[in-house]
Amino acid sequence: MAAAKIRKGDQVVILSGKDKGKTGEVVRSIPKEMKVVVSGINVHARHRKPSQTNPQGGIERKEAPMHVSKVAIADPKTGKASRVRFETRDGKKVRVAAKSGELIHG
Repeated sequence: MAAAKIRKGDQVVILSGKDKGKTGEVVRSIPKEMKVVVSGINVHARHRKPSQTNPQGGIERKEAPMHVSKVAIADPKTGKASRVRFETRDGKKVRVAAKSGELIHG
């Protein structure tokens, strides 16, 4: 399997959909489905009936997974969307923001 361009903990910019232009942190990565969960982005509401575990019931809001192609790494220098490139530095394979050449930590 190829190395992950977007990982948990990365700052990403949303490229399309209702949250286009917003930025957030990747909370969870689902490589098999090619999806990511971003904090505060793609929030869906679900109406829950009262139950023994949740006697109050009500509306439950949580982030839904979105496809990796809808997000791009936020450039560490500018904060704008950038593609990811892999380079070998000091004998290690590292991720680099294609726009600025800045190293991506994560």
